[in-house]
Amino acid sequence: MEHPGETTLQGRSGMSGRPWGSAHVGQTIPTVAAEFMSAQRLAVVGARDDAGRVWAGPLTGPPGFLSARGETTVVAAAVPGPLDPLAGAFDTGRAVGMLIIDFTSRKRMRVNGIATRDGESLIVETDQVYANCPKYIQMREPADAPALPPPSRTVGAELTAAQRVWIESSDTFFIATQADPYGTDASHRGGHPGFVTTSSACRLSWPEYSGNLMYMTLGNLEVDSRAGLLFVDWERGSTLHLTGHARTDWERQVVDFDLEQVVEIDAAIPLTWTFVEYSKFNPA
Repeated sequence: MEHPGETTLQGRSGMSGRPWGSAHVGQTIPTVAAEFMSAQRLAVVGARDDAGRVWAGPLTGPPGFLSARGETTVVAAAVPGPLDPLAGAFDTGRAVGMLIIDFTSRKRMRVNGIATRDGESLIVETDQVYANCPKYIQMREPADAPALPPPSRTVGAELTAAQRVWIESSDTFFIATQADPYGTDASHRGGHPGFVTTSSACRLSWPEYSGNLMYMTLGNLEVDSRAGLLFVDWERGSTLHLTGHARTDWERQVVDFDLEQVVEIDAAIPLTWTFVEYSKFNPA
């Protein structure tokens, strides 16, 4: 099924008529993809909550916590934590976008489908499975975090001064989007620190760098502006979850995001990542 948002943007970029985009992505999990995911320790999932807001959140575990069961099922031996905005969202089947990423090798893959919680695991029946290019991924090395205090959460409708500093000093974030009936997607954005700006306590912006021309994220936003962002404090394992609406300003080649709610979770992830180097693709 052709995605109208994707085809609109592909036409704008001169890709019209080519077999490109979500309608041409396979459903099955290749052997190389199964091997890749089984070695990873982080996945980012995107979905809607019961109020219809879109969020992105992390799933973590030791190597092997992600696995393929047959050709069209991904099993994650983890679920969103109790303080995560997506806690309980998968108690019944729900559209999900999953990004599985390795910062060491700069490889990533995406899985879109329907996710259902089974005990302390998430079962994803796949609709789309595909790899992405390594652009804009900063190299990092993961490690187990030292003993952490219990996670704690703060919720607000505006960004605090400290949260704005966090965002504007970030070189990486994740974005979840959705568009019925085309499903939900989770993706990655990267650049040098400062590539995301906050013009107010409720407005973020970032440049839309050239990617793989599939336009899955921006195509969703053409149809439905709801989006969720995830920022990670790589040294402390804390997470910053934002939900709101995003729109692309094509004249400026910038995406503007208007915040509705922010959730900060301290000590959310039992992992840390040590920075190694920036991507050579990051614009200067």
